[in-house]
Amino acid sequence: MSNEPVRIRVLCVDDHPLMREGIAAVVRNEPDLMLVAEATTGREAIAAFRAHRPDITLMDLRLPDISGIDVVREIRADFPDARIVMLTTFDGDAEIQRSLEAGAQGYMLKNMPPKELVEMVRKVHQGRRYVPKEVAAQLAEHLGEEALSKREIEVLEKIADGNRNSDIAALLFISEETVKGHVKHVMEKLGASDRTAAVSIGLRRGIIRL
Repeated sequence: MSNEPVRIRVLCVDDHPLMREGIAAVVRNEPDLMLVAEATTGREAIAAFRAHRPDITLMDLRLPDISGIDVVREIRADFPDARIVMLTTFDGDAEIQRSLEAGAQGYMLKNMPPKELVEMVRKVHQGRRYVPKEVAAQLAEHLGEEALSKREIEVLEKIADGNRNSDIAALLFISEETVKGHVKHVMEKLGASDRTAAVSIGLRRGIIRL
């Protein structure tokens, strides 16, 4: 009977070669971890998960084809017990919240030390959620605030693209008065003094992307 410890099988999903190589090096240094596959796109990630059924998947938030959040949703729709951690440079509270709501068990910033990455993999493998205190602080800062509606996010995206109210009305097939109402609500909810500030806050919090 083998005395070798059970190894945690890891899938790494990231489109940056240096990031994948760094994670591979960290995993190789741990006797209880094993890298079973790598993927560079969302579609590759889904195929790799189906082929290897890893214990833990480290998922980049932003991939070339589809978002990491959409990949999490698709994998967990077929494999509800999949344990996935978002690994990203983005710490906006809206993206963190969307990741956790999609079913991610953790959210890790790429600038965190390798030791913390290993600790996170082990904890999530044990069935625990892992959200570092820096990330938890981002969530807590806006806890209880009213979120932007889907339409309000669309309006904010159009503002970020440089559109005027009349342009937004035409693009979204709504009246200009309705657009003005949405803009007012967006600014109130974000605590923004003007449209530029609203876009800046939206980008920083991960509510919208350029």
